[in-house]
Amino acid sequence: MASDEEAPFRQTGWAGLRAWLFHLYFVLRRPMTLGVRGLIHDAGANSVFLIRHTYVPGWQLPGGGVEVGETMAEALARELYEEGNIQITDAPILKSMHFNRHASRRDHVGFYLVEQFSQTAPKLPDHEIAEAGFFPLDRLPEGTTPATLRRIAEIFANMPASPYW
Repeated sequence: MASDEEAPFRQTGWAGLRAWLFHLYFVLRRPMTLGVRGLIHDAGANSVFLIRHTYVPGWQLPGGGVEVGETMAEALARELYEEGNIQITDAPILKSMHFNRHASRRDHVGFYLVEQFSQTAPKLPDHEIAEAGFFPLDRLPEGTTPATLRRIAEIFANMPASPYW
């Protein structure tokens, strides 16, 4: 069961049904799911790139599922480009692996730090991404998800990595 801090980020209504249908599809297609998320850090501006989906509440790190025949690094590069027009220019650093028990009993996420990148253009809203942008670490947007805040603290406040997303 999700903690009280997770309550505002629970999916309800059409978004919740849509998420449930996606998970049902993946349960039938794959016995375990694997995803990637990237913490895109602009060291010069001391900011991080966050997205807000059209179908899930809250600001979060960009990322998504690893497809069949795709490496985690390839999936990360694809997702960052799709969700933020971000191209990785040097190898991302795998910081930790997490069990995402809030998504399902079989979902795992590889968490990467990306500090070498370029953004080809600002990300404009589309059917999946409602908003996206860089935010200073000391002024993250209201509604940043607890999992995103934990990952940021693990990197910048040297908190120990949780085994859970």
